[in-house]
Amino acid sequence: MQIFHTITSLQNFLKSQRLLGHSVGFVPTMGALHQGHLSLIETSKSQNDLTVCSIFVNPTQFNNPHDLAVYPRTLEADCEMLESVGCDVVFAPSAEEMYPTLPNLKFDFGDLERVMEGQFRPGHFNGVGIVVSKLFNIVQPDAAYFGQKDLQQCAVINRLVKDLSFSLKLNICPTLREKDGLAMSSRNRNLSPEQRLNAPAIYKALQGASGILKSGESSEKAKSFVSKQLSAVDGIELEYFEISNFDTLQPIDEYLEGKTALCIAAFMGKTRLIDNVII
Repeated sequence: MQIFHTITSLQNFLKSQRLLGHSVGFVPTMGALHQGHLSLIETSKSQNDLTVCSIFVNPTQFNNPHDLAVYPRTLEADCEMLESVGCDVVFAPSAEEMYPTLPNLKFDFGDLERVMEGQFRPGHFNGVGIVVSKLFNIVQPDAAYFGQKDLQQCAVINRLVKDLSFSLKLNICPTLREKDGLAMSSRNRNLSPEQRLNAPAIYKALQGASGILKSGESSEKAKSFVSKQLSAVDGIELEYFEISNFDTLQPIDEYLEGKTALCIAAFMGKTRLIDNVII
């Protein structure tokens, strides 16, 4: 496995690989890797000659300075994990390498960024759009891989790929979960033992709401259920629960089979967790 810290060195290497006819798969991450990330690497490896993983904690997508400050940075351990699953290339640039000057460009993803994460984290998706565009231009992959847990981010990146005509295949892979249902996330390591014990209640609430909707009950009943379920669990503060159209992520009032996304964000202390299910 080769590790690059500069754009020029990475691009020179990838150019030599493309001259050999090798296809390139790409998994962008912010590090603090877990099995969910590794599953994306494994999927990329099964579909491409070469797999690149970037590790970069992108400052432009954090609207909360505390969140940026405490975000785990574990490059050495991350590289060991990546090597264990056969990742070919790691790109781990500094903030100065990625942003020699602060970007003035502003992305507007329309209705996609005015709900849920965009509503509670203003400017977040502008930062995502900038860094993902830069990474796509740097790596120029044939395919890129993202996890469904960040469903709204996936929708934004899909819009980015289509509107800017990036020549790559975008692959959205299923959310990986712990045995108790908690969605795998780099933020889980910030939970105290008690918080970790209670955190699966978030997924259980999504499952309960899913059952309510599929049985023909109203969206109001599903929302009331989630609110009551989580308010009964110590340490969980619900930020939002939305029932949305899977394609547009706009709120809907009734269940659309195969097209309904249940999306949630909640705080456990200062740790913010998100999750979703598609029904």
